[in-house]
Amino acid sequence: MEEMANPSGTRKELVNSHCTEFMQLVKDIQVTLREEIKSACEYRPFEKCDYVPRISNEICCKKLEYVIAQLDEMNQTIDESGEGLRSIPMEL
Repeated sequence: MEEMANPSGTRKELVNSHCTEFMQLVKDIQVTLREEIKSACEYRPFEKCDYVPRISNEICCKKLEYVIAQLDEMNQTIDESGEGLRSIPMEL
């Protein structure tokens, strides 16, 4: 930096090296920003979340349990009414 303040002027190589270093830093920052933006755009937490399918599955299981319970009650009612019919003598 002292050489840049020199009244006789600066050397061209020094200015070129500083410009090259600056441009490389700018490129590095651009690459970092591009990667950060890309990763931010790819981040979609709700797409990877299994909450909705899991809850839907639980609801379906509950519905099946309810239907099975109803079918069991219907079977029991049919069995009970069948036993009652067998005890009634059938005369033709």
